[in-house]
Amino acid sequence: MTEISFDDFWKVDIRVGTIVDARPFPQARKPAFRLSIDFGPELGLKNSSAQITQLYSPDQLIGRQVVAVCNFPKKQIANYFSEVLVLGLEQSEGAIVLLQPDREVPNGGRVH
Repeated sequence: MTEISFDDFWKVDIRVGTIVDARPFPQARKPAFRLSIDFGPELGLKNSSAQITQLYSPDQLIGRQVVAVCNFPKKQIANYFSEVLVLGLEQSEGAIVLLQPDREVPNGGRVH
């Protein structure tokens, strides 16, 4: 793997937000949810398409804090624009476990 500098790391805006809405996204090619995530007063609400349907239901996601990259360009997926990339780890074949803080933190907090 190529090493990066600390300055390179700081170019990636990784923040914490709380999921306020989660809905099935049947128009996506792979099973996904449409998420609305509150990143606090600086960034506000952002949308994301997340392929996390194997381990989560929409009801389980609402109110959950997640970690996301917030400075990628918008990506169009079917008729929807995903604005942030929610981060997770693959548990098994395609089953993604969300990254999240182990304690509640303010929305919009930046990962250091």
